[in-house]
Amino acid sequence: MNYTLNQLQVFLKITQTLSITKASQALNLTQPAVSIQLKNFQNQFEIPLYEVIGRQLFITDFGKEIAVSADNILNQVYAINYKTMAFSGKMTGRLKISIVSTGKYVMPFFLSDFMKKNEGVELLMDVTNKMKVIESLEKNEVDFSLVSVLPDNIKIESIELMANKLYLVSDTKTRFTKNEYDKEIFEDLPIIYREQGSGTRLVMEKYIEENGFPVRKKMELTSNEAIKQAVIAGLGCSIMPLIGIKNELINGDLQIIPVKGFPIISFWNLIWLKNKNFSPVAQSFLSYISREKQNIVEQNFQWFEMF
Repeated sequence: MNYTLNQLQVFLKITQTLSITKASQALNLTQPAVSIQLKNFQNQFEIPLYEVIGRQLFITDFGKEIAVSADNILNQVYAINYKTMAFSGKMTGRLKISIVSTGKYVMPFFLSDFMKKNEGVELLMDVTNKMKVIESLEKNEVDFSLVSVLPDNIKIESIELMANKLYLVSDTKTRFTKNEYDKEIFEDLPIIYREQGSGTRLVMEKYIEENGFPVRKKMELTSNEAIKQAVIAGLGCSIMPLIGIKNELINGDLQIIPVKGFPIISFWNLIWLKNKNFSPVAQSFLSYISREKQNIVEQNFQWFEMF
């Protein structure tokens, strides 16, 4: 056997995602590179680790057992690295965070300096929709989650990071001449929605219902990036978080439609399970956020006041 740690990492990620494409994205590798590593790893075993039926990848029972062993081996390697750094007086360990998809425009700024100052800390950050974020928190699979809508079905504690503004936006080819529109404008606009389970959609639907907006639903897409491109192409309008459309507004690809009562305001919150037993790394990060959050907002999000 001559398998490498890299091959173990690749195979383990494939067993977790059941997809070479998703594994390559998670590992920041190309699909061909992941496929080659998987093939080389499989060649060292006479028994199949996986099989492909149609276009679906399945892990065999033998493959699942190898994945468990791979996970154990990698954890031991991480432990060796952490112990080495610990003896050098450096903070070590894993920081596990799950964030909603639009949180990718926010969370990196709250992590950057902390990670630079603590090179022994390994960051595991999962970017997904609100439903899966809350599920990972509820299962205690992560230290923290970043959401713009607080869950009401689990006991949590939280720290508010910054405001989240949502505006009604359209492409720039359509002309809007009034300084401010009433809710009746929604009768004439085809509105593009996020998928069920999205925090943006939840905020959007709650606001629409509370204010009795006569919305005409045009389509439903599974990411803010997809919605952004659809709006730019003129397929409809949408209510979108300002945090994700800064460049498009500045470049003139999108415009904010001035509607009475907008923007919708929610807040980005870092949340964790109530009474959670923090690791030293998680506790240190929470202390860092509590101490530095205002400075981080002032240094990186002053442009919010432009809109």
